[in-house]
Amino acid sequence: LSHVQLFVAPWTEKLTYEEVQIIVQELLDLAEKCKSLKSHELPSESCHQLMTTFLEHICNNEGMADKRVFSDCCNINKTARHKCFLLHKKDDAGYSEIFQISNPEQICEMDKENQVPVKDQYIYETSRKHPFVYGPSILTMSVCYETAVQSCCQEENKTECFQTKLEPIRKYVREISLRHHHLCEIGIKFNHRVATAVELVLLTKKQPKANFSEIAKLSMDIKNLHQICCEGNAVVCVLGRSQLMDYICSKQAILSSKFTPCCEMPEPFRGECIINSENDDKPDLSSLPLRRFTEDQSVCKQFTDKQDFFLQRFLYEYSRRHPELAVPVILRVDTVYQSLLGKCCKLENPLECYSHGEGIFQRVVHESHERVKNQCDLREKLGDSNFHDRLIVLYTKKAPQLSAQELIVLTNNMAAATAKCCPLNQERQFVCMEDSAKLILGALCRRHEAEPINAAVGHCCDDSYAFRKPCFDDLQVDGTYISPPLSCDQVISLKEDLCKAPEEELQTEKRKLLSNLVKQKPNAAEMQFQSIIVNFAHLVEICCQAEKSETCFQEEVSLFPCLFS
Repeated sequence: LSHVQLFVAPWTEKLTYEEVQIIVQELLDLAEKCKSLKSHELPSESCHQLMTTFLEHICNNEGMADKRVFSDCCNINKTARHKCFLLHKKDDAGYSEIFQISNPEQICEMDKENQVPVKDQYIYETSRKHPFVYGPSILTMSVCYETAVQSCCQEENKTECFQTKLEPIRKYVREISLRHHHLCEIGIKFNHRVATAVELVLLTKKQPKANFSEIAKLSMDIKNLHQICCEGNAVVCVLGRSQLMDYICSKQAILSSKFTPCCEMPEPFRGECIINSENDDKPDLSSLPLRRFTEDQSVCKQFTDKQDFFLQRFLYEYSRRHPELAVPVILRVDTVYQSLLGKCCKLENPLECYSHGEGIFQRVVHESHERVKNQCDLREKLGDSNFHDRLIVLYTKKAPQLSAQELIVLTNNMAAATAKCCPLNQERQFVCMEDSAKLILGALCRRHEAEPINAAVGHCCDDSYAFRKPCFDDLQVDGTYISPPLSCDQVISLKEDLCKAPEEELQTEKRKLLSNLVKQKPNAAEMQFQSIIVNFAHLVEICCQAEKSETCFQEEVSLFPCLFS
């Protein structure tokens, strides 16, 4: 039942729990046939039929189709229909109030009465709010949630207990939702080689002692499983991951010493434990240098005869030697190596050309490192608040088509990432910043996909996954953007409410003003922006101390130089 609920809920966030259960019951027979899948067996026709039957059910029920605004999807053929439904999946649908920590008594009452099991209700709500989280992860968190609720409902101070035990679950789900959505985007936007390469690097970093054939097989299996999970077939996703974990645990001796405690756990915890386990210890590879890829006479023949295999082997060998590097950085090295061979292997003396490869790899890593270092140095120099202001200016210039609120959310995430990553030691700082950037920029690219921002942003999103961050770093002012003329009161909004507002809200209003100013005059000197911001802070301080604050704001705002002359 839980598996089918996981399957249905992400597609139907506008339907009630009761309406979802009706669909679930109608799909149970097909799901049972699908669950009879044997180890290493391909998904049966029943598994594929599950999706077709579900979509037909939605389309044949006019009320449901209207609620989900799926009428356009229902009017096209079955193959295109599934893709259309996928495009309609949205993060962060309305989340039921019963799961707010402020309502512990209501949660406990539900659990006590057991009219709707808390675990099932959690699966329903979380699947709707985070439709891109893979089913197995939601199942795992539902068990954690149920255990926490049962424990806290015995406590006298339920609110404090819920705060302590439920917030980590929420945080984990929010983070993994971003990661799963990002993996889905890679699979859809880029060719299969990119998706496979990402998995191969992740697996090699986690299991550097495993041999190449095992890593190559697992990376392909996981890429295929991701595709199934991203397509929304939660039943096959759950079964497929369970089978994959069976295989990994059967091979743990040759894959990773870190998997042993995970493989002793029951489902659904086993899979989540393996995914989040530490990287295995780096093997001694000093006797096996990378020179075979830069100094061997046969490199071009190997590259030409079996390009994908040869590049996968390079990626494997490079990744196991550099577990300290983030995935995008390793992919940059891989991209540069492929480009180098493409050029060198056309020359009369290719060895002379590609023998400089090791130095080129080091330069790619160094340049990536310097970008992160410069950003952290700038944050330290300016302080958190001024650094955030700088991000607003930079990204308003790069993407002025975004609303001020969208730019604030984007730069909030960037500022939070630097605050988290920059205090770490140099190695961890580097990985942390690159890892955070890929998720933040991935979300920005999904926004562009839904509603195009500008050609330069589109180029950075679509051209190279590996070089997406450097591309965005180097973006300049969008010269094609013409800001609509704004009156002073459209640029700046000053009201008496600001006097009672928390500091965070004041900062938000300041950054909205800053964003609107940059849109009007993107090429103005930075000192002019700083002057306006200082004046804004001074004006708020003066008027909030005045006897009639609202009158003061009205009078002062007319004098406020909100547009540069």
